[in-house]
Formats: sequence, structure tokens, C-alpha cells
Amino acid sequence: MTSHRRLGVSVPNMRKIAKESGKDHNLALELWKTGIPEAMITASMIDEPDKLTEAQMEDWVKDINSWDVCDQVCMNLFDKNPLAWKKILDWSGREEEFVKRAAFALTACLAVHDKKAEDEQFIKLFPVIKREATDERNFVKKAVNWALRNIGKRNPNLNKEAIKAAKQIQAIDSKVSRWIASNAIRELEGESVQRRLTK
Repeated sequence: MTSHRRLGVSVPNMRKIAKESGKDHNLALELWKTGIPEAMITASMIDEPDKLTEAQMEDWVKDINSWDVCDQVCMNLFDKNPLAWKKILDWSGREEEFVKRAAFALTACLAVHDKKAEDEQFIKLFPVIKREATDERNFVKKAVNWALRNIGKRNPNLNKEAIKAAKQIQAIDSKVSRWIASNAIRELEGESVQRRLTK
């Protein structure tokens, strides 16, 4: 993999390119191999989720070296495959910064996109979120926080459960976990989220 040769293409323009190209698994694989961040993001937009294998997910996640590629790949492709739930558990325990970020970015994306998921599936992820809430690396802690907030914005029941989990995280003796928790609680107990959930 070559690294960070940015072309300066905006995400809306990448979406336009992807729409014009249409879905194409083989082209996605070729684009990914270039190592150019914008090409990698476009690859995630044109790849076919039903052709995604566990081996490909593992290959791609190891190549990620920026937060935007990580989040876009999770949002555009990984969260549309049933393997996503397994990968959250696999990757959350890994040491590499962007592999771990991918676990929590996936959680955040599934909380928005997977309309069929049961509350219990998300509740089972709270111990994982709690376990990783002391990771001081910026891209990890922000994703852990994002996952917690998105779960808590899904519905009233998960809002209560996420606030409860956040309060447990807040009690951990760690500056990072206190930041993750207090930031999440502020949003989840906030007026705009509460108003939207009671509608």
C-alpha cells in the first residue's frame, strides 16, 4: 500500500463519480489497491456489499490509515453486510488504531442504518464500549464516543440504556473515559435528542 497521496476530491464529487460508474466489485478492488484515500473511499461506494467476504474486510481494514477512509468504508460498505456485527467484536479488541476505530465507527453506522436490529444487539455492545473507553488515542476515543451517542439516539429504550452505560464509564478512573461519558450524557440527556425521541 502506498500512503496519503491526497487528490483533493470532495466526498460529494466522489459520490457523483460512484453514481456514474455504478456498482462494480472488481473495479472497487482495483481502486482500493492504489492506496489513494479518495480512490479507496470511492471503492467503498461502488463495491457490492453481497460480494464482500470476511477476507476482504480483513484486508481492507488493515490498509486504512486515516479517519475519513475508515468512516466512509464503514458507512458505505461494511455496515451493509451481515458480517459487520461479528467484525465489531473482532476489531474492538485489536491494537491497531484504525482497526479499533472501525469497530466503533461500524457500531455508530449500524445504530443509524440497521433498522431491523434488535435493541439487545446494541445493549450487548455496551461492555465492549466500556472496555475500550480508556484508549487515549484521539481517533479511537472519538469513535467510542460516537458509538455510544448513536446507540443512545436510536430510540427511548436505548437512550436510557446508553445513559446508564455512560454513567458507568464516567466512574472509571480515567480522563479519557470521563470525557467520553460526559460528552455522551450531555447530548443524550439534551433537549433536542429527548424531544426527537418522544415524538
